[in-house]
Amino acid sequence: MSRLARSALHRIRPGLAALTAAGAVLAAGVLQPPAAASAPRNAPRALGAGAPFAGGTPSAARTLTDRLTTPWGIGFLPGGKAALVTERGTAVVWKVGLNGTKKRVGTVPNAVWHQATQDKGGLLGVAASPTWNGTTDKDVFFMETTAGDNRVVKMRFDGTSLSGYTPVLTGIVRDTQLNGGKIAFGPDGYLYVTTGDARRSKLAQDRKSLNGKILRITRSGAAAPGNPFGNRVYSYGHRNPQGLAWDRRGRLWETEIGLTTWDELNLVKPGGNYGWPACEGVCGKPGTTNPKFVWNPDDGGVPAQIAVVRDVVYASTLSGHRLWRLPIDSTGQDIGEATSYFDGTYGRLRALARVPGTDRLWLGTSDRGPGRDLILTVTIK
Repeated sequence: MSRLARSALHRIRPGLAALTAAGAVLAAGVLQPPAAASAPRNAPRALGAGAPFAGGTPSAARTLTDRLTTPWGIGFLPGGKAALVTERGTAVVWKVGLNGTKKRVGTVPNAVWHQATQDKGGLLGVAASPTWNGTTDKDVFFMETTAGDNRVVKMRFDGTSLSGYTPVLTGIVRDTQLNGGKIAFGPDGYLYVTTGDARRSKLAQDRKSLNGKILRITRSGAAAPGNPFGNRVYSYGHRNPQGLAWDRRGRLWETEIGLTTWDELNLVKPGGNYGWPACEGVCGKPGTTNPKFVWNPDDGGVPAQIAVVRDVVYASTLSGHRLWRLPIDSTGQDIGEATSYFDGTYGRLRALARVPGTDRLWLGTSDRGPGRDLILTVTIK
């Protein structure tokens, strides 16, 4: 048995240490405990009795557009004919068309990123209002790291250029590494925001804190109606969540970066406690929800962002240098056998989005150097 398999069996649950090497599946560096009676009920595991509900696999990627510098977020405009793409360090926002043409439309004020300290802040996620049309509704939203905090801000976009600057939600504790940063409008029309624990792990369990959470807010920054705790918190116990996507049942999936042992794919429910800092990966702590899948950071992990196509979750990875395919089974509760694509071909991968109304992904390279990053287009066949 490999070092990864031995350590994984030890850390997932002590009772699993008795499993033999044949009782575990190690696929491309990802441990998936078998769907057996001895496995934890919510452990990441291979496809069980449910027939596959998902289909399609990635075809070869091709370059859509180039000369970018660390693209972080991709937010499609309603209609799906173009997207706004953010650059982390420059605070530049590009409008990119389906044919790859791009136009610089402005910058977001106050975003701070420091090369010398490898600060992972700066300009992060982007999301257009679901009713944006460039005339009566010009609202687009960004998450940024300023000198003093992480914040969600609103600007006006008329289809050509950005203007205005209105803070929507401020006071999220910032850090040089663990800032979260993904924002996305859900099927319910509310804005979901991922926040890191800012290396203050106790904040993740504090339901009054904005950190270590998935937040659900209105366009003005207020708590969305129906939130489980009567404030902005939707779920808690997260370390550094960076991926959000909804499947065709309308359920929310999330990826987050762990500390040293496990990165996670979670199926998120309102009010759920996802365990950090008591849990990293699967654990038996009462009141916590286990992930549906885990990666080891040294074996293809450190997931960044996700997208869902035909009920398959696709996850980009940073140190993993690959795109993962994670099919949702017919029960909707489990992840089947994981496979990876483009292993090592493009380096670090981060920004990821489904092109609306299609079976295509946009996938961004990351940290290649000034003007050297790409947006790739990947067709699912």
